[in-house]
Amino acid sequence: MILGIESSCDESAIAVVNRNGRIKGEWVHSQITKHAEYGGVVPDLAVGEHLQNFFPLLDVIRTEVPIPDGLDSIAVTCGPGLAGCLGVGITLAKTLSLRWDIPVRGVNHLRGHAYSPFMQLDNLNECEKSDFFPHLGLLVSGGNTLLFEIHEDLSISLLAKTVDDAVGECLDKGAKLLGMAYPGAPELEKYAMSGDPKAFDFPRFLSKKNDLRFSFSGLKTSLLYRLKKMSDSEVANRFADLCSSYQEAAFDQLVKTTEKVMTGQRYRSLGLSGGVANNQKIRDDLAKICQKREVLFLPAQRKHTGDNASMIAYAALLDPKGVWANDSQQLTFNPNLKITDLPN
Repeated sequence: MILGIESSCDESAIAVVNRNGRIKGEWVHSQITKHAEYGGVVPDLAVGEHLQNFFPLLDVIRTEVPIPDGLDSIAVTCGPGLAGCLGVGITLAKTLSLRWDIPVRGVNHLRGHAYSPFMQLDNLNECEKSDFFPHLGLLVSGGNTLLFEIHEDLSISLLAKTVDDAVGECLDKGAKLLGMAYPGAPELEKYAMSGDPKAFDFPRFLSKKNDLRFSFSGLKTSLLYRLKKMSDSEVANRFADLCSSYQEAAFDQLVKTTEKVMTGQRYRSLGLSGGVANNQKIRDDLAKICQKREVLFLPAQRKHTGDNASMIAYAALLDPKGVWANDSQQLTFNPNLKITDLPN
């Protein structure tokens, strides 16, 4: 079995995954309530919380899974992420590696998200890969908005990324402008459900086919200026419509760019991952274009859309090319890793 450790931001997570990709146990300690009063993640606070959370999590694991018996390796997030937070996870992984005399390997956090839609399959290595590849993936979170292709050999080619805000950041900042507490995107979704997505004409950035990219800063600015022109009573009366129209503009860009890439290409499946993948609206929108094009839609399971250790262990199992297979003394972290980064 593989012990997975994830600490790239504000989730302290540990998981145990066997060699068939089945999850034997997973545990996450969220810090959202700690950071909410500050309106966003505070790096120093996140580091302190990780230091307090990981050892109690290990104690919980021992009551449910007999570790270290049966473990043959440790997989830990080595980037991208907050430097101090990554350092806590790396240090924990090195310590356990030395104590238990098993190897530790670093995993690219973004590649963990990219492969997470396949975790719902029984065993991808035993599946007929022609049923899933080439695979188009959309990673949407608070820190990243990436469109990429996964080939049958599990290599990844980046097709498009945001040039400014990530879509999750755009939703959170829009929610903050509307008076919602951090993280605001889930609250924004709740209000959007009862609103009219066409009530307000917010801008959509649509890139050219030969220059694919995403951009969300203009949308956020448009909402700011719209609210300045409205009275408090107007905002209150049309609150649901504002939320729905703003969310629609953000997702419309994602869906149209994804569909543009799918045009003329024969993708076998489309994956959706990252924290924003928890939103039902983006799931429904992408499911529709997949149905129209007869492409298998593979959204990550909701429990695996956020940062989690299961996807880190799974990535180490599935894609050894994307793993830093170092001994405990050589393993380091890199806060600025890209999804395509591989070991030297």
